[in-house]
Amino acid sequence: MQQVIRILLLLIISLVYTGCGNGNGEERETAAARDEAAELTEFELEHGIGPVTERLDIGDLDVERARRGADIFDRRCTACHRMGRRFVGPPVGDVTEERSPEFIINFILNPEEMTNRHPVGQELLQEYMTIMPYQNVTKEQAIEIVDFLRYYAETGEDLRD
Repeated sequence: MQQVIRILLLLIISLVYTGCGNGNGEERETAAARDEAAELTEFELEHGIGPVTERLDIGDLDVERARRGADIFDRRCTACHRMGRRFVGPPVGDVTEERSPEFIINFILNPEEMTNRHPVGQELLQEYMTIMPYQNVTKEQAIEIVDFLRYYAETGEDLRD
């Protein structure tokens, strides 16, 4: 029994040490993140890395498009996201107030590169310890999800009844 306790104690100490970092690894990681961010264009820093490379004109909020987006969100996103609370991933109920539609669409369509190269993606990885998987959605479906999120942010109404 004492040997099991010693092994567990060593494991915990090891995890704490590596999790907290010894300074050098964290400094290299931070420097690498700064270098990656320095290579991004102004557009990419503000609107994300992905297939959307210029501002989109998605127009006014379209309720029917938002309903389709709610259905897609329900099937593809709810395993990890909740509207107003932390889950596997961050809450998304107010994401349209914080990020541009282009940013959200790029994150949906290109989550791995966003996580690996974008400062916001790297911050989210540090906080949530998981990379958002690609959900095999089209650009149009991503726009529909954005409209659902816009609708929710503006009305507080969840169209996923």
